[in-house]
Amino acid sequence: MRMKKKRHGNDRIELLSDLFCENAAEAVKKENAVYKAEAPLRVEIGCGKGDFVRQLSLKEADYNYLAIEKISDVAIVAAEKYAISRGLGEKAPNGGWVKADGTVTPYGEGKVDFTLEERGNVRFLVGDAKQLLESMPDDSVESLYINFCDPWGKKGYAKRRLTHIDFLNLYARILIPGGKLCFKTDNRELFDFSVEQIGESKFRIEDITYDLHASEFNAENLRTEYEENFSAKGFKINYLKAVNEK
Repeated sequence: MRMKKKRHGNDRIELLSDLFCENAAEAVKKENAVYKAEAPLRVEIGCGKGDFVRQLSLKEADYNYLAIEKISDVAIVAAEKYAISRGLGEKAPNGGWVKADGTVTPYGEGKVDFTLEERGNVRFLVGDAKQLLESMPDDSVESLYINFCDPWGKKGYAKRRLTHIDFLNLYARILIPGGKLCFKTDNRELFDFSVEQIGESKFRIEDITYDLHASEFNAENLRTEYEENFSAKGFKINYLKAVNEK
């Protein structure tokens, strides 16, 4: 289902622009001080409303995270939820952003200033994943996460799938040797396709299950709102972790 167009979407992104990167390469440039501390970089492709990356960034806090989302109206929801979770304020009742100290920045009056400490270890990026990741240098990412992406089920759309061999070759280039690709989907056809494509790539499947919530891997699984909803409807969640063996 397509998300309804958000009012003041661009203004809302401008307000929280301290939590966004301008491009993917920026996230790995140490001199840019995008993050407070240098740490291995993890990337989520298609972060949606940000439930997964928020949970993972707290659970495994010794990493920096870049959350990519193609749809700007979805990305701003993720960024706002992340900011609220960090105690950085909330949306102002009459528009704009109100910080925890009560300072209000209305729409159209610039951005809200956050220190690197306040921003935490997650940054957001809006755009097409393939174009963004192509700008990243070799061996610059520790892990990649793809959760419940568009299955692109229509005939002739296979190359658009985020687990097509063309994407896998790109992931292998930017991931470090031994880097991980983690993938979850409720779509069995997409999952079978992904397993087949990985078999032709530089990745080796390390863990796999066709029913994540009933598997040994469930104890470490971070569930999103989407995942909970579809699991409640009887859909089994497919999961795999693959290792980059380039």
